[in-house]
Order: sequence, then C-alpha cells, then structure tokens
Amino acid sequence: MSNEILGTDMVVQIGIIVKDIEKAVEEFSRIFNVVKPEIIITDVYEKAHTEYKGKPTSARAKLAFFKNFKNVEIEFIEPDENPSTWREFLDKHGEGVHHLAFLVKGTDEIVRRFKNYGIEVAQKGDYTGGKYTYLDSFEKLKFIIELLENF
Repeated sequence: MSNEILGTDMVVQIGIIVKDIEKAVEEFSRIFNVVKPEIIITDVYEKAHTEYKGKPTSARAKLAFFKNFKNVEIEFIEPDENPSTWREFLDKHGEGVHHLAFLVKGTDEIVRRFKNYGIEVAQKGDYTGGKYTYLDSFEKLKFIIELLENF
C-alpha cells in the first residue's frame, strides 16, 4: 500500500551527515563487517544544477553508499563549505541522520502536496539518471525528506 502524499510506502535510503567520511566509512565497515564502498564526489554545478533555497550553489559533497542491507541503502555525506542542506545540517546539528529518501514518480506533484503542510524545497539537483529533491521538513518531522526520481 502506498502513502497518499508520496505515492510509495518504502524508505530506500537513510542519509547520515559526517565530518570525516573516511573515518565514518571505516568504522561502519568494521563494525558491520561489510566491504567499504567507493567514496565519490558529487558533480559540479554545471552538471548537477544544484539549487539551495532557490539559488544556484556550487556545493559539493563526498558520498559513500552502503548497499549491504536488503531493504535500505545507508549513505554517508561529508559536505564541503559551500551553502547546502548538508552544510546547514552539520553546522546546526552536528553529525547524524540527515534524511530518509523515497523513490518516487512525479516529484513536482509531490512537492505541491507537501507545500500544503508548510514543507518547502530546501535543495534540489540532478544526478546521472535522475534528480533529487530535499524537502525542508526537519522542524516538523525531525528529519529531512529526500525525493529520488530516476528517469
């Protein structure tokens, strides 16, 4: 059964903000006895078209994706110093769970539905094969919602 506002009932990812991704990945790998994933860097603005609070930003982050669990992917995120939801979270809250992500269809319509609850877009951008949208839901839900739409 899918959720009416999201069109899905499955969390596909938990995103965790960290100060030192190499250390976090090492510890997670050691404790859960899983292979360390490759650490990648998000695309530059010209490719990702990243917007934060409605304005272009050159923000980038180091990412590592653990795909070792059946039902959810664990993403570690180390932000750079440029304005972004990642940087804002780290500066305000420190390290910790940043978002829950949902794989969706029709991002624009879902964003409109969340506006009815006073939840606006915090950041959005493109990635190879799709787009992401972070909704500024922290004050209401204590986590950020990420919408992932693959093409």
